[in-house]
Amino acid sequence: MTSAPAPETLRAPLVVEFPFTRSLGPVQSAFLTGLRERTVLGVRTESGTVLVPPVEYDPGTAAELRDLVEVGATGTVTTWAWNPEPRTGQPLATPFAWVLVRLDGADTALLHALDAPGPEAVRTGMRVRIRWAAERAGAITDIACFEPYDGEPVTGARHHDGTFDDPVTGIVAPARLDYTYSPGRAQTAYLHALSENRTVGERCPSCTKVYVPPRGACPTCGVATTEQVEVGPRGTVTTYCIVNIKAKNLDIEVPYVYAHIALDGAGLALHGRIGGIPYDQVRMGLRVEPVWSEDGRYPDHYRPTGEPDADYDTYKELL
Repeated sequence: MTSAPAPETLRAPLVVEFPFTRSLGPVQSAFLTGLRERTVLGVRTESGTVLVPPVEYDPGTAAELRDLVEVGATGTVTTWAWNPEPRTGQPLATPFAWVLVRLDGADTALLHALDAPGPEAVRTGMRVRIRWAAERAGAITDIACFEPYDGEPVTGARHHDGTFDDPVTGIVAPARLDYTYSPGRAQTAYLHALSENRTVGERCPSCTKVYVPPRGACPTCGVATTEQVEVGPRGTVTTYCIVNIKAKNLDIEVPYVYAHIALDGAGLALHGRIGGIPYDQVRMGLRVEPVWSEDGRYPDHYRPTGEPDADYDTYKELL
């Protein structure tokens, strides 16, 4: 007797990206505007220590800090690590060293990249200077990198009022994570079932809850789950939210609704978008069914079935 072949191991590249927009207080505004003007600013604490990059509150006393000082564009490497394979978005495309540099006049070190021909050219205590970016906009990337420097210190710390023309008052900080995801046995079976327009969960042998999507183990009982259970395809909206902000690269007009949907037979709700109904008519208890994507690989959204709304008592434990 021959056993069935093991299912194909799934792997896929995934990107998690969130551009974070934030306003700047007077200290960070002066620091980033200064970089645009090829000026590095720090802040002096109550004890006289000069912090670079500057912070708005004293880490020792929590006192508000506003005494800005200009430090040098040269400094000393305090520690380093070699990066042989730069990733997309890093300061340099060729191998480089990550370095902590204590700029002349500062008492703390700044993290950035050092352009060096190889790890043998880098050492703790070496002198470096800033290589400014050709185009600067008021961001840490205005420092293109550091480079070796044999000269004397350019300047020590001296008072600066933090005043510049056209100050930078806000930034967009992109947060991005690229990785390859392999879903494992349970979710591989779940994804294969979706390609057949079926939704499959796994039942816990102890508490009997059916998890969708399956996790391979019950998070409540801590035991492995292997019994596959087909659920749905219809389900009930348990809770929902109205989305009013358009997401980047998502071709869906706002407002739209994302909901928790308890598929029939499932022990917990999964996420899904609600379509085929005005957003202000979506409600708890609404009965819905999947509308599959054009390639038939996953539910694109869920639409009303036309059935009467589910009674609250049938889904109150799934909220």
